Amino acid sequence: MSSDRLSRRAALFAVLGLAGCGFVPAFAPGGTAAKWQNAVIVDAPDTTMGFRMGARLRETLGAPAAARFAMTIAPQTAPVPATITEEGDITRLNLTGNAAWQIKDLATGMVVEEGLVQTFTSYSATGSTVATQAAETDALERLSVALADLIVQQLLTAS
Repeated sequence: MSSDRLSRRAALFAVLGLAGCGFVPAFAPGGTAAKWQNAVIVDAPDTTMGFRMGARLRETLGAPAAARFAMTIAPQTAPVPATITEEGDITRLNLTGNAAWQIKDLATGMVVEEGLVQTFTSYSATGSTVATQAAETDALERLSVALADLIVQQLLTAS
């Protein structure tokens, strides 16, 4: 039997085993995070990072028809030299980022969940100026998506 067939069979048994023990996906009806699905308006800063994070959060949480909650996010970034040559040239940078987030109930105005996420990504600074700028832009987009995913993970964990 091929290893590909064995791994598919193992995955099938794992899924069936989870279904038998009462496992319910978080966003499924009756799941622990179902209340967030299609119920959160995302208020992100008017920046490239805010746009990317907001889009990813709306993609994951869904577009609300009638929102019950409002999420605000406050992302920050900082480039940090990661590799420096003997001559003092920076050849690689880490783009560190964090985002404080908060969800309020629209009916009561009370904060129902909040948190802070942090991560980083890297990019090369060894090419031309245009190549380095393109790499930095790509790193910012990756960082934005990673921070949004971490927010959703924290939200699911808290649910």
